[in-house]
Amino acid sequence: RSGGTALMQAAQARPEPIPVYAEMSSINPVFLLPEALNNRGKDLGEAFIGSLTMGAGQFCTNPGLVIAVKGEALDAFVASAAEAVKASAAQTMLTPGIHDAYVQGVDGLMQSSKAREVARGNAGEGPNACQSGLFVASAEDFLSDEALQAEVFGATSLVVECADLDEVKRVAESLEGQLTATLQMDDADLDAARALLPTLERRAGRVMANGWPTGVEVCHAMVHGGPYPATSDARTTSVGSAAIHRFLRPVCYQNLPQGLLPEAIRDGNPAGVSRLVDGKREA
Repeated sequence: RSGGTALMQAAQARPEPIPVYAEMSSINPVFLLPEALNNRGKDLGEAFIGSLTMGAGQFCTNPGLVIAVKGEALDAFVASAAEAVKASAAQTMLTPGIHDAYVQGVDGLMQSSKAREVARGNAGEGPNACQSGLFVASAEDFLSDEALQAEVFGATSLVVECADLDEVKRVAESLEGQLTATLQMDDADLDAARALLPTLERRAGRVMANGWPTGVEVCHAMVHGGPYPATSDARTTSVGSAAIHRFLRPVCYQNLPQGLLPEAIRDGNPAGVSRLVDGKREA
């Protein structure tokens, strides 16, 4: 985030300011809704760690936060995820700087009186080895301690235990801007998901159900961006066809003769392009 913010400031200080499209900080929350957790908790725990440890956790959409109502079902999920973490091999991170920042983030969780460690992966022998980790904290402590809300860029995640669905919503409302937000839900969770959706729409660029955020498809509908600090400009995307808007600037041609107009907007549509005329689509 500090690097992205510095780039934004430098760009605005230029004699001719330019836009900056930076991805900066996102913990990509995953919400485990009650029925899905009751019915699929063990399988979700295993799948979650597969997403968490992919690429040593260095995906920008890595699921760094899990939020759910505490109880036996969440305990089963955590136990399943913990076993998967313990079985995970260490992976080499891209640079010493990334690894050092990851170690500092994990050390902060380990030293916190408000987070408890439930599992660590296998330690690596080579340089810059990422040892995965899983921690748990209560919603009350998460809401009161900004340090627990900070991104740990790598294969470590924090599970937040909530008293009820109202507290789940309070945690959602406390989050900063994110690239993604995920709902793990069954049909009976529809009302709970509906209650969360308005908040998630304001917090994230991509909201998904019953998947994991580390998969990003290049398509027309994809939004790979989100509110600050996930990105520096929430109006655009870095994946998908809408990214072209980063490189476009609107120009209005008023009362120009046909011979001076770009071919695409001349009368009769000589270029044969799809366009809007007086707000109506014209093939």
